[in-house]
Amino acid sequence: MANLGKRNLLPIVRQAPPGFFLDGGSHGEILLPGRYLAGGGQPGEMVDVFVYRDSEDRVIATTEQPLVMIDQFASLRVISQIPSIGAFLDWGLEKDLLLPRREYAGGIHTGDLILIYVMLDERSDRIVATARLNRHLNLTPPAYSEGQAVKLIIESETPLGFRAIINGAHVGLLYHAESGSHLTIGQTIEGFIRTIRPDGKIDLGLDPTTHRRITPLSEKILVTLKKAGGHLPYHDGSPPEEIREGLGMSKKAFKQAIGALYREHHILITTAGIRLISHSGQ
Repeated sequence: MANLGKRNLLPIVRQAPPGFFLDGGSHGEILLPGRYLAGGGQPGEMVDVFVYRDSEDRVIATTEQPLVMIDQFASLRVISQIPSIGAFLDWGLEKDLLLPRREYAGGIHTGDLILIYVMLDERSDRIVATARLNRHLNLTPPAYSEGQAVKLIIESETPLGFRAIINGAHVGLLYHAESGSHLTIGQTIEGFIRTIRPDGKIDLGLDPTTHRRITPLSEKILVTLKKAGGHLPYHDGSPPEEIREGLGMSKKAFKQAIGALYREHHILITTAGIRLISHSGQ
């Protein structure tokens, strides 16, 4: 059976002038336009396709890969709007993705990038987007462990930091002190579980947790120092974005790492930056 909004491996039933008809199970025969299978195909041959509805509401197949599939979050650009219907989003296919008017609160404009969730509308059996994200998050207690690497999608900004969707399921907070540089809504980044609170709220970071990160990050700084001739222009007063760009870590992680190096007498910390002490391998 073919699943709308997902990749399917379907057999060719027959070929006709429009293209190839695939066995879609309860959806009947599904057309794969001939341009998507230029090399031809034979009955019984399996084809990997994405199944959706075309502009005439017919179930159709394509070998193209959309930017997002059902049950996923993504940041998509608004192509156009019809106030009485909704907004149309570019998801990488010939037919744009509909964001129904009832699925967003307003305030979006053509050209905007917006974070959405893709779902199958039960009333129409159509693939649609929604900007009402909270109802599609996982409300069960999280089973993450501190220090675990996770995929984050930046969902919104708050006075404390950035709300982020974790592995497409839960939501956590990435504090401004942890982010190091400005993030954008819809941006996908790698992060780490910092803390899971008793109430289930999750704190996030862009580096491994403190007790695991000092040694590898300190080693990274030492290697970078040696390659730079023993001096780097980063110190306690350096802007977080400069540290993130130059060393790939947050300012908080940097300060903890150089603190460890200083205590072990590997470096000197000055207002001009950090410098290797000669016995550390220079």
